[in-house]
Amino acid sequence: MNHDGPESPEPAEHLRFAAHLRALEQVGDADEVDLIIEVLTDPDPVMARSAVVRHLDRRAGELHPGPAWDPWAASIAPAVIRDPFLTGRLREWGLFRAIALRQPWQPNALPAASDWLQLKTAGAANPDALALLAELGRTRRIRDTARAGLQQQRFGRA
Repeated sequence: MNHDGPESPEPAEHLRFAAHLRALEQVGDADEVDLIIEVLTDPDPVMARSAVVRHLDRRAGELHPGPAWDPWAASIAPAVIRDPFLTGRLREWGLFRAIALRQPWQPNALPAASDWLQLKTAGAANPDALALLAELGRTRRIRDTARAGLQQQRFGRA
């Protein structure tokens, strides 16, 4: 195998993915929904979904603690409605928000949630959610993380 030859060009979908991420990082609020819809029309739906989920995670991570969450989530929901994964991710961010802010939430929703949400929640400070995940978390890692969080709360953070 010859490693001295010219490198192969970057695959087109990699270039589009990087371009989508850059555009999503720079988009203004007024154009965000339109850009998400445009990205989701990419010929590679898996790559497009990946770019949009990164954007959703970044934006939701910024917005979930504050009052901007509700209007943002309401504006984004129609843009992702045709993609069950993205719709689910947005819904799970809403559940995480409720748990993190100690707003009302349905305890039966957490054991049914994705590993992503369970692990994210196991690292949060809501004792009710931690107790639930310590017992009913889907994976050992989730249960152990939740138990560690409960111990830290019981004995004070070091």
